[in-house]
Amino acid sequence: MAINASLSAKDLSEIDAQLAATDELLERNYPGDDGTRQPVHTVYVPADRFTPGFAADWCAQALAAADAHGGLERLGALLGQDPELAHAVATRVAAKLGSEPIEDLRLDFEDGYGDRGDAAEDAAAATAADAVAAAVADGSAPPFIGIRFKCFEAPTRARGLRTLDLFVSGLAATGELPAGLVLTLPKVTTVAQVRAMDYAVSRLEEIHSLPAGRLRFEVQVETPQLILGPDGTSPVAQLPHAVPGRISALHYGTYDYSASLQISAEYQSMEHPVADYAKEVMQLAVAGTGIRLSDGSTNVIPVGDGVLDAWRLHGRLVRRSLERGYYQGWDLHPAQLPSRFAATYAFYRQGLPAAAARLRNYVERIEGSVMDEPATARALAGFVLRGIQCGAAGAEEVRQLTGLGLPQLTTLAHPRLAQPADSHNR
Repeated sequence: MAINASLSAKDLSEIDAQLAATDELLERNYPGDDGTRQPVHTVYVPADRFTPGFAADWCAQALAAADAHGGLERLGALLGQDPELAHAVATRVAAKLGSEPIEDLRLDFEDGYGDRGDAAEDAAAATAADAVAAAVADGSAPPFIGIRFKCFEAPTRARGLRTLDLFVSGLAATGELPAGLVLTLPKVTTVAQVRAMDYAVSRLEEIHSLPAGRLRFEVQVETPQLILGPDGTSPVAQLPHAVPGRISALHYGTYDYSASLQISAEYQSMEHPVADYAKEVMQLAVAGTGIRLSDGSTNVIPVGDGVLDAWRLHGRLVRRSLERGYYQGWDLHPAQLPSRFAATYAFYRQGLPAAAARLRNYVERIEGSVMDEPATARALAGFVLRGIQCGAAGAEEVRQLTGLGLPQLTTLAHPRLAQPADSHNR
């Protein structure tokens, strides 16, 4: 028996009108991930120590540390990898360290630099801009590079803004800004500070004739006031909507945040319960917004007699972050690069066979032991795509396992990228 729909065109039009604001909110504030590469780590260095040869020097130090302790395969075994996996990972880590030892580099004018007086910091900011421009020009710069300046609290606000201004203006004077330019705003406590940063970079865009939105920035979550505000709400959840499209990432600050909650130094860690709570709030705050997340760092450095224990700790923490959806973290020393990439590559290579099989079954509509829905297929494709982007797996290797090339994989992981621009109005 045929059944006629009861709702009229007028009814449907009324519902559309009621949901117009919701449609606009979802389109504007929840665009999803843009599909571009996210670095697996951020390396911090005092700003005055950067030269165009910095990445090559860290590569040499990282390889020397690995060689001095039995090589990269032994490191893999130390991190719990079986011989076959350790060999595959070591081969790729060696290639990675030789070609791209640092994915994301931040020249630090904040805690890692300190207060050296205005004249010294003015000169250092100008020198940093010149050095970054030179490194980009000669191909020695990491794919992502930028500065962390001082925070917007009253005592350091003017200094932070001046350093930001001098650095960006110096880069603009040399020509086109680096494609992977990143600016980091630390110790944020209120939404107003982020709005002020939005104003500052908007003015710099106007002054230097840059496209609107060109200067995006990261927000460091280092204060409890950003997780829970005085009115009982979460300011960090308001940030994506206060300045839509301007924030590129939230970075968790392990030690400032822990100290703010009076956690004793011995127990300050990326895996302390207060850290997990803050990061869970951060994840909820930016879900669907396209803003990425980074975990913090461990200050236990692989040097002296403690190298092996420090590598075990670092490798375990890297793996822990990855399993919890934090695909980026901080590294503070060249000897952390081997354990960063070894743990990261093992994570993707261990998960690749099952993820590839499930993706192939999903695409080819083959029934398997797991019935995956579109959302899970997106997650599987995103996992595999991240593995390719960081070097843990090769595109051809993945194609053989899944039957999918990079374009298909990207479309599966980020379906909105393949939709027509006006599809939300149809």
